[in-house]
Amino acid sequence: MTFIASALLYPCALAAMCVGAGLLVDRLCGGFLPGALLPGIGVAALIALSQLTTFVVALAPATPYLMLAVALLGYVLARERVGVLWRACARRPWEAGAPVLAYALALAPVLLAGRASFSSYMALADSAVHMLGADFILHHGQSYSHLDLRNSYGQFVNDYYNTSYPSGADTLFGGSALLLGLPLIWAFQPFNAFILATAYGPCLLLARRLGLRGAWALAAALTAVLPALVYAYELIGSVKEITALSMLMSSACLVVLHRRWLGGGVGARGSIPLALVLAAGVSALGIAFGAWALVAVLVLAAILLARMRRGRIRPSPAVALIAMAACAGVLAALPSIVDLPGSLRVANTIATTGNSGNLHTPLRAIQVFGIWLGGSYKLAPSGSSLGLTHALIALALLLALAGGARLLALRAFALAAWMALTLLAWLIISHSVTTWADAKTLMITSPSVMLLAWGGVSALRAIPRRALAAPAAALAAAALSLGVLASDELQYRSSNLAPTARYQEMASIDSRFAGRGPALFTDFDEYSLYVLRGLDVGGPDFVYPPSALASAAGGYGDPVDLDRIAPSALAAYPLIVTRRDPLASRPPAAYRLAWQGSYYQVWVRLAGAAPALAHIPLSGSPAHQCGQLRTLAAAAPAGEGVRLLASRAPRAVRIALQASEHPTDWGHQRAGLVMSRPGRLTASFQIPSAGSWQLWVQGQIMPSVTLAVDGRRVQSISGQLSGNSLLPDTVPPIGVRLSAGAHTLSVTRGAFNLAPGDRGSAVLDAVFLTPSSAGPAGVLSAVAPARWAQLCGASYQWAELARTQHASPAGSA
Repeated sequence: MTFIASALLYPCALAAMCVGAGLLVDRLCGGFLPGALLPGIGVAALIALSQLTTFVVALAPATPYLMLAVALLGYVLARERVGVLWRACARRPWEAGAPVLAYALALAPVLLAGRASFSSYMALADSAVHMLGADFILHHGQSYSHLDLRNSYGQFVNDYYNTSYPSGADTLFGGSALLLGLPLIWAFQPFNAFILATAYGPCLLLARRLGLRGAWALAAALTAVLPALVYAYELIGSVKEITALSMLMSSACLVVLHRRWLGGGVGARGSIPLALVLAAGVSALGIAFGAWALVAVLVLAAILLARMRRGRIRPSPAVALIAMAACAGVLAALPSIVDLPGSLRVANTIATTGNSGNLHTPLRAIQVFGIWLGGSYKLAPSGSSLGLTHALIALALLLALAGGARLLALRAFALAAWMALTLLAWLIISHSVTTWADAKTLMITSPSVMLLAWGGVSALRAIPRRALAAPAAALAAAALSLGVLASDELQYRSSNLAPTARYQEMASIDSRFAGRGPALFTDFDEYSLYVLRGLDVGGPDFVYPPSALASAAGGYGDPVDLDRIAPSALAAYPLIVTRRDPLASRPPAAYRLAWQGSYYQVWVRLAGAAPALAHIPLSGSPAHQCGQLRTLAAAAPAGEGVRLLASRAPRAVRIALQASEHPTDWGHQRAGLVMSRPGRLTASFQIPSAGSWQLWVQGQIMPSVTLAVDGRRVQSISGQLSGNSLLPDTVPPIGVRLSAGAHTLSVTRGAFNLAPGDRGSAVLDAVFLTPSSAGPAGVLSAVAPARWAQLCGASYQWAELARTQHASPAGSA
């Protein structure tokens, strides 16, 4: 049901709301907006509304219902227009269905996986910030004074949204999803796909202005919405840029439609749609959107001045129109303008940051042409794909040049000026910003370049000698369309989808333990900040670790080692949430296991438990650990009431993957094997005693991989990913019964197919077995410090000195 609600019902509800809001704006501004532009204008109106209602803190929780009320009001006031639009859709269903197709293609990895998920996983953790921010702002408004800054949750919200970070897309996202009661984590990717689809209508209108009609215009609009770089950014959940892109194309349409409202019969109110669109772009992307807003303003200013010189519009109506646009724009973008210095500071930080995010190298300027026949927008295509990519880009360049000439031939001077200034803005910005901002600018410009290329197709079709022109135009259109679709298909197959079951289990932990935090979270997964928002999570390996816990990890994304945390620092955390991994060190003795699922364990601090007097990790052979125990026992204070405790290391049978038989071209990623193509790994191992064992697999495994023991299929696993490509994910244990002696494990990656993520991450880091009788918690042994020698001879994870009244009894905690 979650999948149906988020991927199918949610976009329908969101579309109805945006069209309703667009109808209301159309009614207010004089009724000149074409139907194809209504969803995008509605997005702009709802962003403005949600920004204002969350700015007034008391209204923030009512935002979803106020958005619904605005949409319903639009349908009521424009009920006659609704009937006209409905009949138009019935006459031309392919036009109404094309945005649905754009949505389906954008959401293809999730739709074809058939489960609630999102495709930005392991690509860009910014998605977690948007989920977190949307939830917080919709519940608490844009007020941050009450945040607890001692843990990661409060620091993330404060350091992003309390610094004038643009939140326009987030407030629309949060308001619309919470209206349906959807978890934001599952609504996020459908929201991105929907917003991208709203750019289809503007692109269709622009394609028609280029002289294309019917199926030609539909194909042009679809490829302009989904060029390779835009598709890549949609897959990684770049919600700010996707929203800004929709607003940019809507502003271009309003420039093209200037005769309907600029000095037309609708008066000054005709400027309201443009003001809303530009304000929404600023609210979503920040003050940086001003560069694209300036493009529209300059073109329209030139048109307005020309009309005034010719006497077609008098100064007073022109002043009224400008004043109306300025007032509407300032009001719609008020939260961004109130703290203008802060907004400028954020824009400057993004433009000048040396942090390239997930880009290893700058993107190539030729990617603006929308065709990239590689599995990743970050890497160049290889082999024959590279040559074909360059050939298609060269064709797109020639067509774009012809498209520019076609605009002039059609006397589409407003669109030609807008296109020229947009390309100029891209060139200027790309030379004045660093890698991260340059990539965003490249992506936002790509649809305009793709439309220009389709203008070249239009130019071919306009050649008088149709016998030659028609086949040439068809071939050019096919090359553009197939080049874009092939580029997108390769990225679709390389996407890594978020593990649905694991986040559902995490959400159940939040429901079960909400309000009992703060909680120390040991897994590197910043999506936990949203899913475990009821626990006030602190992650030692997050960007913003609690200062008292930072020593538990070597840095951002590094493994968390609880044994490195001072016992006194742990005392502030009633809960510790860990991944279920038998080889990982269990929390100190002051914690007991309260809950265990397939993926996680929740440890609760014992009532009244004081911090341990000393806590040290143990390593090496049992003989070496015996000396460590003796040293720790010697440090115990004199007198009664102190116990020496040690957590016994589990018995494990490790399978040597590096010594296994496997395809020679499987590469290496740190200690793991990269299963880059179909093949089989075979490894031998010895079981010391017969009985029931648990088979554990660690790695990043998106495509389907089959495990077998002694030739018998055990289980197929897929979609098992962690939140960090640097740290392996631990798959839930697989039960097997084995006799004592030698056995053979095989791991098989099957043939490539068209399933989503089939060419995603496939790294096998470790495989090992533990006895099923080991139990869910580490075994604790306790003795008086003077009897430390009784612990010698076994292998332990850690040891500590603790007061008797707070020490756990010997045995399983």
